[in-house]
Amino acid sequence: MQVAEHRIHQVFRVSVILKGMHALTEIAGGLVFYLVSAPAILGWVNLLTQEELTEDPRDFVATHLLNAAQNLTGATESFYAFYLISHGLIKVVLVVGLLREKLIAYPLSLIALGAFIVYQLYRYSYTHSFGLILLTVFDLIVIVLVWHEWRLLRKHLPVD
Repeated sequence: MQVAEHRIHQVFRVSVILKGMHALTEIAGGLVFYLVSAPAILGWVNLLTQEELTEDPRDFVATHLLNAAQNLTGATESFYAFYLISHGLIKVVLVVGLLREKLIAYPLSLIALGAFIVYQLYRYSYTHSFGLILLTVFDLIVIVLVWHEWRLLRKHLPVD
């Protein structure tokens, strides 16, 4: 039993660290949207996808990336920047709290991840993006692990 709990704790820590890395990536992406113009992003995407689209004009990733860049406006760029940075910052704060075993971080993480899942499923209903489903499944796994760790942490708290 002790070994199984240790393994679950290791999986929890790795998943939280991965969440933190993803959060930092979101923040970096949001900063790119704030600092780089939509035409410059389109130019980069054209450069990155040109060779792939020459080989296969229906390449799934390249066509979707190019389509997204072509539909990028100043307003959508600002929204993505704000969303990515705020989403990333919230997750960084929660990850730090979880890794430091701050009791308040556990329920706040469950609430935040639950809200992110609701929003991701809402967005999925419009975009049908497989990436959103993968992110949602990962978030669900993290929720289960956070719940488990929170339960264990509360069980081992000294009674006043």
